Amino acid sequence: MLSIKHLHATVAGKPIIDGLTLSVPAGEVHAIMGPNGAGKSTLAYVLGGRPGYEVTEGSVTFDGRDLLALEPHERAAAGLFLGFQYPVEIPGVSSLQFIRESLNTQRRARGEAELSGAEFIKLARAEAAELGMDAEMLKRPVNVGFSGGEKKRAEMVQMGIMRPRFAVLDETDSGLDIDALRTVGREINRIMRAPDKGVLLITHYQRLLDYVQPDKVHVLSTGKIVRSGGPELALELEREGYAEAAA
Repeated sequence: MLSIKHLHATVAGKPIIDGLTLSVPAGEVHAIMGPNGAGKSTLAYVLGGRPGYEVTEGSVTFDGRDLLALEPHERAAAGLFLGFQYPVEIPGVSSLQFIRESLNTQRRARGEAELSGAEFIKLARAEAAELGMDAEMLKRPVNVGFSGGEKKRAEMVQMGIMRPRFAVLDETDSGLDIDALRTVGREINRIMRAPDKGVLLITHYQRLLDYVQPDKVHVLSTGKIVRSGGPELALELEREGYAEAAA
């Protein structure tokens, strides 16, 4: 579903991704773990198409399409979702406005009918309820005044409404307490565990993988995948650290 071959990328002219190769089939969840500065967030931003992240070599295909040839909004319409480690605030724009416009823009791009206001509100309330989130919070400006956990819950509501085909989740567990972690893990499974979907889950720690068990775990170090294995690899990393496990 997602195929990355010999990817090289720079940020402000500095090489960060250095020959990374990775394949995620449909129906699977793959976790990427690694130390600070390994290139995990850079990989997420490259896949999402963030400006300033320049691919100098290699290829990325998504369902057989050249992902790197698509603009960020085209990648989203194709079904790619990027979850941020630190979700941004957008003053003056309510979450409901933001998500509805995003959803209907993508539906138009795919030739699908837009949701009416009533249909969208019903969907948004249902998804908020799944997260144990008061739907009234979605009337507030995007993430403004939200705690770290509330931002991640709101992002999961967005993912539930958008129903992407592939999610790249960059340290979604960052800033979550135990209860929020359990809830977010459950929602990732509910929304994304399907034969025609895939997930690339970027994390530092084993704790999220207790709730979202990956099919494969990859160790990213100095811009490349240096080791891959099953879920047990995450336990080894937790126990021994990156330096020992990647040696």
